[in-house]
Amino acid sequence: MGIAGPSVRGGAAGGGGEMERCLLLPTAPLLILSCLGFSQVSADSLAAPFNVTLRELKANSAVVTWDILEGDSSIGFAITQQKKYGRMLRFIQEVNTTTNSCALWDLEEETDYIVHVQSISMLGPSPQSKPLNFRTPKEAETQASNSKDEVTMEEVGQSTQLRAGELIIIVVVLIMWAGVIALFCRQYDIIKDNEPNNNKDKAKTSSECSTPEHQSGGLLRSKV
Repeated sequence: MGIAGPSVRGGAAGGGGEMERCLLLPTAPLLILSCLGFSQVSADSLAAPFNVTLRELKANSAVVTWDILEGDSSIGFAITQQKKYGRMLRFIQEVNTTTNSCALWDLEEETDYIVHVQSISMLGPSPQSKPLNFRTPKEAETQASNSKDEVTMEEVGQSTQLRAGELIIIVVVLIMWAGVIALFCRQYDIIKDNEPNNNKDKAKTSSECSTPEHQSGGLLRSKV
């Protein structure tokens, strides 16, 4: 549909020829629809990922993590990895995922890299994130770090074993003390029960010693 512009007609002096020129302009409804479509795309566009960080950095690998705005219609991500001083460029893309991390592999030790992250939606990718710059360490440094971690774990295991042994010793000592106390209480009860019989025997012995008898059976009498 269009709006016809001014037409020009002309005829030659000696004939009936006719020439017509029409200028078609876009209609107002089409302009409105195009503006609505542009605003819809702008409303559904994704924001660039943020808080792009690096973890588990090693000589030949690393893991990149990032955050996205809540409510973004993201269905995947795209990562560009490039050497800071070189032309090598690696592009990693994954869709149908909600993960916010990606592993980088086949890195070179002691090399500077630049990483950008983009979110992907049904309408296309988001703007790139701020660049993440990092440098891979030496392989020897990575091995030394791993060995330190192993030594630390061994020390933790040894300290745990020592604590377990100390607890066992404490429990055994407490059980022995409980047994000694129980044995002492039992002996005390036995001694306490035997005290009345010992008193009776002492009383009987003292009475016999206080009335001595003569060999002939009579009592001894003193002379007056």
